[in-house]
Amino acid sequence: MKPNAILIVRLGALGDIIHAIPAAAALRAAYPDARIDWLVDAKHAEILELVTVVDRLLVLEKPTLRAWIRATRMLRAGRYDVALDFQGLMKSAVLSRASGARRVLGFSIWHLREKGARPFYSESVDVAAGPAGDRHVMHKNLRLLEGLGITGAPIEFPLARVASPARDVLTAQAAGKPYALINPGGAWTNKRWDAQRFGELASFLRDVRGLVPFVLWGPAEAPLAQAVVDASGGAAVLTPPTRLADLVEICRGASLMVSGDTGPLHIAAAVGTPIVSIFGPTDPSRNGPWLEADIVVSRYGSCGCHYDRECHQREWCLGTVPVSEVTAAVQHRLGSNELE
Repeated sequence: MKPNAILIVRLGALGDIIHAIPAAAALRAAYPDARIDWLVDAKHAEILELVTVVDRLLVLEKPTLRAWIRATRMLRAGRYDVALDFQGLMKSAVLSRASGARRVLGFSIWHLREKGARPFYSESVDVAAGPAGDRHVMHKNLRLLEGLGITGAPIEFPLARVASPARDVLTAQAAGKPYALINPGGAWTNKRWDAQRFGELASFLRDVRGLVPFVLWGPAEAPLAQAVVDASGGAAVLTPPTRLADLVEICRGASLMVSGDTGPLHIAAAVGTPIVSIFGPTDPSRNGPWLEADIVVSRYGSCGCHYDRECHQREWCLGTVPVSEVTAAVQHRLGSNELE
């Protein structure tokens, strides 16, 4: 029996939400007439406003009892046939069950971030990697849909195009030249490559590749972005303040993105921006760019702080990544011809 109302539960974070969008697209393709709603934390709702296959966003405003009660009432009113928990935490599992959906699907216990979530599902799906051994979280999310009989879905990102004043300012500053994006920030300090080295990379992008390097920054990241600009010898330019919708549009027009494992990197990958990424404590085969052409400079194999926010080792893994290795990756990704 085809579901008439489907609930997606993925509260955060930004990159994880991006990686769940192909599952939403697959649900829409399989059930074009169904209502598809998505429950998300308030601070991440903006990106989902661009997802064209979602009918309604349900926003969990704050981590308070009152907010949870409001969210539960809102969920109950949806009368869902199916709820899918793509997060695998206790809170996401509880909310999925609280929706009152007839079927509540989640990952099998071996693939949950918090194993106590399992009793809240009516059904669990074994999402072990297939014959190709693909471990990327996007494929894990798509395999959860096998519980609904959906298999072989393509990776698609139905993100609406919107007007962006910030993109217009940036393209005017580029004065008709192609531009690159440098994203030095990240929620974890352990994921951030050195600002001085990003600055040297910006000089290379301008002088060798003929690109205008723009430095992205988010809340509380302006000093870090300015440090990259200051280290670039006048090559790099700060982007104007951006909303997530602006970031999507800016990424669409970029010739390159260089970034660590953070939300803007995954947005760039979703819209097809050529990428060179720098990974340390997180696994690029699970979280990184998924196009074969994109390049990952990784220290995950030698990192002693896997998925730790702070480095606890004598030598920081990303400190061993020289500028020359990243510039070589840029040359490989874009082709060896200079000043293109």
